[in-house]
Amino acid sequence: MIVSGDPLPVERNLHRKVLLGVSGSIAAFKAAALVRDLVKAGAEVQVVMTRAAHDFVTPLTLATLSGRPVLTELISGEGTWNDHVHLARWADVMLIAPLSANTLSKMAHGQCDNLLIACYLSAVCPVYVAPAMDLEMYRDASTHTNLELLKARNVQQIGPERGELASGLNGEGRMSEPDAIVNRLHADLVGSSKLNGKRMLISAGGTQEAIDPVRYIGNRSSGKMGFALADEAARRGALVELVSGPTAMRTTTPGIARTDVVSAEQMAEACKTLAVSSDVVIMSAAVADFRPKNVATSKIKKKDAALHIELEPTEDILATLGANKAAGRLLVGFALETNDAEAHAQGKLERKNADLIVLNSLADAGAGFGHDTNKVTLIGKGTKPVHLPLMTKSETARAILDHIETLL
Repeated sequence: MIVSGDPLPVERNLHRKVLLGVSGSIAAFKAAALVRDLVKAGAEVQVVMTRAAHDFVTPLTLATLSGRPVLTELISGEGTWNDHVHLARWADVMLIAPLSANTLSKMAHGQCDNLLIACYLSAVCPVYVAPAMDLEMYRDASTHTNLELLKARNVQQIGPERGELASGLNGEGRMSEPDAIVNRLHADLVGSSKLNGKRMLISAGGTQEAIDPVRYIGNRSSGKMGFALADEAARRGALVELVSGPTAMRTTTPGIARTDVVSAEQMAEACKTLAVSSDVVIMSAAVADFRPKNVATSKIKKKDAALHIELEPTEDILATLGANKAAGRLLVGFALETNDAEAHAQGKLERKNADLIVLNSLADAGAGFGHDTNKVTLIGKGTKPVHLPLMTKSETARAILDHIETLL
């Protein structure tokens, strides 16, 4: 059993993909500190600049701090299309800071003549803006009309602050400081989550039950669903213990400590130990129900092989955790059924003292092992089943955790 990682809490665990738009304002010089603070808080940052912003801060500076090439043109000089649709869909949040009066007007009226506005018009994630302009520009009626138009479209505004401006005047129009912007994003995106600061145990992948030193009994679990849950939980501020069976899956999301196991026995040992200090336990691993009773110490030769392998049951981890569940601990199990799915899942919920069962059915196309998509039903106590549509496993993870937050 290999243990790696350390889920120590960070001051601002903003584990989000941030699409940062930088427009042509003298406050663009603050973008360097903003990128640094976002990355320090755990965010992945992709910068998109307008051409005018290049006059105030260099793309090289922001690329160095973000670790990603900075984008400006819809079509680069090499003839490469910077796909605004996928950039917008990649992001968990879009932030435009500084927001100049010019870019504000284009956003308000849909004047799509650059990459930044194309990304904004394609965004399906929350959008935040941090206006920055001189005193009279900010006071102008057109500026406030445009800001009201964005507000009506659920664009969130940060600042501006009062202070000394580039003109030498003192008043409102100064871009909020990077630290204040990061704090606002953290408060809105993470601080409001009921999982923020919670300790979570999530199991993922399948197990391998040895027949001899080279052969095993296993299943087709890829671990994708469990890893998606772990990543999303960590992004919400949870401190995640991820116990994984053998898988090619990897995670780089801060806030996740990973324990690698092979067999059902090892997974049971790890989960029972970690569950004691967990507020929420999600058993999404496909744990073997049976294992060979006797494991050969050397490779079984084909000519000597027995016709039958005697099996014995493995420990039912979910049932054990349910029987020893502390008050206030939320226990979530997964079920994969091929017939009478909801009835079997309801029975599992009651027998194992779980609070929620996430039901998969192999009858649903695109669901189950190996796929990048999933289609699940949430079975809870005293409530009607919640049928989720076919979604990516990341989207499914978000929906599951949204539901779990309602139970906390």
